[in-house]
Amino acid sequence: MSPPLISILTPFKNSSLFLEDCIASIRNQSYTHWELLIVDDHSTDESFKIVSEIAKDEPRIKLFKNSGQGIINALKLAFKSSSGAYITRMDSDDLMTPHKLDLMVADLEAAKIGHVALGLVSYFSEYDLGDGYQMYEKWLNGLTSEGNNYSEIYKECVIPSPCWMVHREDLIACGAFDSPVYPEDYDLAFRFYKHGLKCIPSKNLLHLWRDYSNRTSRTDSNYADNHFLRLKLHYFFDLDRRPQQPLVLWGAGFKGKFCAKYLKKLNHPFLWICNNPKKIGKHIYDIELHAVSKLKELQQPQVIVTVANKTSQKRIASVLENRDLVKAKDYFFFC
Repeated sequence: MSPPLISILTPFKNSSLFLEDCIASIRNQSYTHWELLIVDDHSTDESFKIVSEIAKDEPRIKLFKNSGQGIINALKLAFKSSSGAYITRMDSDDLMTPHKLDLMVADLEAAKIGHVALGLVSYFSEYDLGDGYQMYEKWLNGLTSEGNNYSEIYKECVIPSPCWMVHREDLIACGAFDSPVYPEDYDLAFRFYKHGLKCIPSKNLLHLWRDYSNRTSRTDSNYADNHFLRLKLHYFFDLDRRPQQPLVLWGAGFKGKFCAKYLKKLNHPFLWICNNPKKIGKHIYDIELHAVSKLKELQQPQVIVTVANKTSQKRIASVLENRDLVKAKDYFFFC
């Protein structure tokens, strides 16, 4: 009896510098029963030619051209063309570690339906990695090693886009790639959360994540902060907002102002607080900003925190927990 087939979905666009190494890392997997559905999203370099040449000697590679535009349509096409019992995504500029597929399949085989397999990631670059990427890697790997990724889902995307694997039927139940919403990886993570897919803890390094200056997540407007914030607020109201609890917004920087404008547009009542004495008592969008002490007047509020500074976040968490508020239930960090 043959092992289950894994379908690897990989969109690419102008990845000629990285495609050979990426595909080599897939072909070198210890788990060999896979198919690569790889979709050219209107490349203008030699990318299509490179993949086409490799595919001539590799029947497991199925090459397509995107009939639509963008990553979502490319992923739709790849998934529609796939046959695997297990589905995973791969980025065309990254590398798999040699046992990635083996380890993820083993996790899913043991855990059965209703789970998502994950792994640790490591950023690499020809240049020095910025502190932000290193902090994100450490934070993400900390969550994955314990399997408590959803506990901080409103901070950043807690499921690494090229390092997850699910049962085919679970992906279909979550809507697969039918959602037109960007950032598509974060939207899918929220749908995994919404449908109750449990994260399998992993302490295995499975994915090498390449960073470079014109990476899509750096340059495409679909990955700008306002898209992330809109997505977070949408799912907060869909999944975690408890109307019986008063709502508080903590922070008046860019993200705080964006959230305030969003809440005002919804006509949803909220108390806006901050620590900045220069802003307390002022009105922004005709909404008054109050001191943190105003919290004392509220019974068991839900709090959206948009303060990014890590030291400040620890202080804020302490203040809220002293009021018996519970993280990921009563208060949520949005950055």
